[in-house]
Amino acid sequence: MAIKIHLEEALKKKKMTSKELCGYIGITEANLSILRSGKARGVRFNTLNKICYYLECNVEDILEFDGNLEEEDEEV
Repeated sequence: MAIKIHLEEALKKKKMTSKELCGYIGITEANLSILRSGKARGVRFNTLNKICYYLECNVEDILEFDGNLEEEDEEV
């Protein structure tokens, strides 16, 4: 994936559990797990805003562009 997720590192730096963050931002642990694993296909700006607020970080602390273009699979 062209976008790397560093949410796990941000949680550790803040000494916060995923469950605590879920409670603050109002999403399920399953959805946060999908985001943490890098399997999410997207994230709402509102959710990203809350994550950055509660982890006291910037977007670039949790999202990184690897410099490659990822093309979506075309349906046949």
